[in-house]
Amino acid sequence: MVLRGRRITVSSDQLMVFGCRSHPVLAQGICAEIGCDLGRVDIFEYGNDNTFVRVLENVREADVFVVQTSRRPVNHVTMELLIMIDALRRASAARVTAVMPYFPYMRSDKKDQPRVPITARLVADLLATAGADRVLTLDLHADQIGGFFSIPGDHLTGMPLLTEYFAGLGIEDLVVVGDTGRIKAASECARRLRTPLAVIDKFRDPITSNVRVRGLVGDVRGRAVLYVDDEVATGQSLRESLREIMQHEPRAIYGACVHPVFLGEAYELIEESSLVEMVVTDSIPLEVDRPTDKIKVLSIASMLGEAIRRIHTGESVSSLFADVKAG
Repeated sequence: MVLRGRRITVSSDQLMVFGCRSHPVLAQGICAEIGCDLGRVDIFEYGNDNTFVRVLENVREADVFVVQTSRRPVNHVTMELLIMIDALRRASAARVTAVMPYFPYMRSDKKDQPRVPITARLVADLLATAGADRVLTLDLHADQIGGFFSIPGDHLTGMPLLTEYFAGLGIEDLVVVGDTGRIKAASECARRLRTPLAVIDKFRDPITSNVRVRGLVGDVRGRAVLYVDDEVATGQSLRESLREIMQHEPRAIYGACVHPVFLGEAYELIEESSLVEMVVTDSIPLEVDRPTDKIKVLSIASMLGEAIRRIHTGESVSSLFADVKAG
């Protein structure tokens, strides 16, 4: 395998997993699935807020995976990952894969206004410059972000995990609802669950991020609704969508998203909403001191662990979802 002008040879007995500080529980869960110990590393800040990283394991010629999801403070977390990758590269790791369940700045994926950056592309370039050989991520906001990388990448999806959960509930009158920005994911969920699809016409102001819902196309009256999205941040879009759905008199409303960013009063909004349950993955850790009675968390550790094993052994990663998509 030749990456970035150098030949990489990875021995089958040299798989190592390290975790930065953004999601230690997920990193431990991945290691439990793989059957390996989490690599030891020392990370702290000096008094001037500079980050120090020291790898406490011998990683020479190892196939190394570093787990770091994006969460607040985003810039600090991203820089920590870059420094960790540089440390591993200077310690002579054979290959370094950045495992980033929630990719930073993924909503900044296009130049939709004059004189604005494409920050997702910048982050992709920084990862390669730091020394990453590969990226493993989950449910990017837009498929085009995959084209920003000059290094190989694997783009997984947590949607099968969510739909499998709802399939297990056996709700016979379920209808999937998604907004116009996530129609592809909503349509795929409806196909997997073999349910009808309804669409919310939503507009988001690119500057203020204010959301305006202009209507719902489809029949949800008297039925159980599953509202799906890739992420929930402030909850404004969720609130406006639920308000529109409620006007059509559904029997019950469930919510599902892959990335529970949950900023500001999003926790309280969910708790006080008409939702029966909000099902999310652990791509981002929840804040333990916030209300979570309505929130059900499904772990992606098994999926990421299997993807890491396949990358290490050279097997197909896309076939992870082959059986689900054929259903």
